[in-house]
Amino acid sequence: MRGAAGGANLLALRSHNTALVLDLLRTAGAEGISRLELAERTGLTPQAVSKITARLRGEGLAAEAGRRASTGGKPRTVLRLVPEAGHALGVHLDRDELRAVLVDLDGTVVAERRAPLDLGAGAETVLDEVARAAEETVAEALGPPAPAGSRPAAGARSVDGLRSSAGSWPPAGSWPAAGARSAAGLRSSAGSWPSAGLRPPAGSRSADGSRPPAGSRPPGAEGVGPPGGALVVAPTLLGLGVALPGPLDHVRGVLHRVTGFPEWDGYPLRDALARRLGVPVVVDKDTNAAALGLAVGGAGGERGGERGGDGGSFAYLHLGTGLGAGLVFGGGVHRGARTGAGEFGHQVVQLDGPPCTCGARGCIEALCLAAVARGDLAEAARVLGTGAANLAGLLDIDLVLLGGRTVAAAPGAFVHGVGAVLDARARREGGQDDAVPVRLAPGGTRGVAEGAAQLLLAPLFGRGDGG
Repeated sequence: MRGAAGGANLLALRSHNTALVLDLLRTAGAEGISRLELAERTGLTPQAVSKITARLRGEGLAAEAGRRASTGGKPRTVLRLVPEAGHALGVHLDRDELRAVLVDLDGTVVAERRAPLDLGAGAETVLDEVARAAEETVAEALGPPAPAGSRPAAGARSVDGLRSSAGSWPPAGSWPAAGARSAAGLRSSAGSWPSAGLRPPAGSRSADGSRPPAGSRPPGAEGVGPPGGALVVAPTLLGLGVALPGPLDHVRGVLHRVTGFPEWDGYPLRDALARRLGVPVVVDKDTNAAALGLAVGGAGGERGGERGGDGGSFAYLHLGTGLGAGLVFGGGVHRGARTGAGEFGHQVVQLDGPPCTCGARGCIEALCLAAVARGDLAEAARVLGTGAANLAGLLDIDLVLLGGRTVAAAPGAFVHGVGAVLDARARREGGQDDAVPVRLAPGGTRGVAEGAAQLLLAPLFGRGDGG
């Protein structure tokens, strides 16, 4: 956690330490974990842990979970995460379907929506559908959204799911500057706190004592949530993660020439949705989002440990209306410099083969989907296995996970067929014992949507860069 000049970034370090503690609280579950155990497992001093846990308790993120017998002295108080203290929306935009989920801090789905979607119907139509699904999903679990321009009630939490140490949000008479942090040292993914799009109350003052103009937003929130916009705001809502087919620019939230939908090229989906909904938005490829969700859930760790790795590596292959891959190395999603990693479906395996929607010929996606269309699942699995074998040979991954609607419709055929190709490759290279295992990805058909929610959640626990 050091800057370019070698000096420690204390704000980042504080946030990092808080994330370590939050993650241990999360993994401890309902049984909880003591402050002494937190200190031992994080390497922090007991004093530092006490300060962090005191802030988290004051913000409603942690609570006592009882007492545990000690080897000496008084029993130890154990703490647990409060899952309902924060929520994230995850939306999966497929070519013909929208799926939205609302998850709590544990990643448990508390509400879900599905609706038909035409990704080629135009930006405004798609944004309307996302807004409707988001509002309905939040309302089902957390109540209706706050009216535009309203102030949160005392004790409500910021978009990080956090309260100020005084218990009110924002602090009475104040308006935090752009990039201000909550008491836990965390910012929203949009870089501002409280939620972009919420306006300061009349007569409030900024950090320097000046009064912002009526109806204004904090500095840095321009273009994120307009005054009077349709806000999808609930007291514990962090924001919205959106996953859809690529290619796209994850950092800027801008779409490129989405395969089969060139009209999306250059569209700033993240900013458009943030303006529309008034909450932070993160955009990523569907395969990357699913891979992040699997990594947070521990996929690949066991095999990585067997190989002496640093948390395991795996490829998530998603076969639905299209075909793509999400890559995880050392527990983190590999996106590449331009979010271009994992364009698995458009590797050419048959020169002068059938045309693909990407403009090339003989792509794995075209061959695989054609086999599915004519009902030849064995051939579809063989083609998918050929691509998986190429990937395993190139990257020496530990595990292949299969997901997507098409796989979910016939999981046995695809797991067996892809596994057979990888087994044959291992035999050619000297031993079936080294064959890369193939498994069905947990989470079923809503894995992408859950992974999209993790784009907001995972960074809070130090488990990924999400946004």
